Amino acid sequence: MNFEVLAEGLQFPEGPIAMPDGSVLLVEIARGTLSRVWNGKTEVVCDLGGGPNGAALGPDGAVYICNNGGGGLGPSHPGQPRVQAGIDRVDLATGKGERLHDKVGDNLLSAPNDIVFDKQGGAWFTDIGKGGEGRTRHLSGIYYMHPGAARVDEISFGATGYNGIGLSPDEKTVYAAESYTGRLIAFDLEAPGKLATDRTPSLFSAGRMVGAAPGRAFFDSLAVQANGDICIASLGDGITTMSPGGATRQTPLPDRLTTNICFGGADMRDAYITLSGTGKLIHMRWPEPGLKLNFGG
Repeated sequence: MNFEVLAEGLQFPEGPIAMPDGSVLLVEIARGTLSRVWNGKTEVVCDLGGGPNGAALGPDGAVYICNNGGGGLGPSHPGQPRVQAGIDRVDLATGKGERLHDKVGDNLLSAPNDIVFDKQGGAWFTDIGKGGEGRTRHLSGIYYMHPGAARVDEISFGATGYNGIGLSPDEKTVYAAESYTGRLIAFDLEAPGKLATDRTPSLFSAGRMVGAAPGRAFFDSLAVQANGDICIASLGDGITTMSPGGATRQTPLPDRLTTNICFGGADMRDAYITLSGTGKLIHMRWPEPGLKLNFGG
């Protein structure tokens, strides 16, 4: 597969955003920053600390970031000291970062991971759940941040490893990728921020299975194509493209830690992919156009 390397030496890049000016914003988890890749250079936009992870442009032109709290990604990526996880906002004009939410009700967020905005300006995000003491691990959830970041609702809780999240073109379905099972889960919606179910938010409103990764790949972040197919970064397998009916095809890439994909360009066929194991951002032409996001790129 042909691609070009846009940046190297990145410290565990994720969360790419294709900007209208041709630059790409991304987070560097181990560095604790929101960074910009442009004309062969990488510059820091905001030093957030913790572990900035998924990122998306909001209706106000700011970047909203899932900060997993940091604490390291293993011996090769020690990362920043652990802090309380939460949802952060970065003003691109000033480079100033601020914390918006770090709890839902009385419960602290554990490790927010990925985020996507709907047409109303509300945002869906996942919390993958960090490792606890000893052999324990926090459970995972799906959340909805209302327009204006007014409040956060817990939509589903109790699964293991929700990571990437995205909306179908008609915004009647939210897709979430489970890392450790390699499954794609769909949540059907009856209104923005509301599941098409009468159940109380819990493990039992855990959506329906769309399909699974071939083999033993773990799923990471995802992006949706204009035709409704879902492109999922697959640890060990490059990019897995899955139809809403569960059929898959593979795009292999030379990094076992292929973590994110986003789309941009005039025809939305410019794919920007983070290769986190080797610290690279790459660009390639994609066979199908990606879905244009609501507020940028």
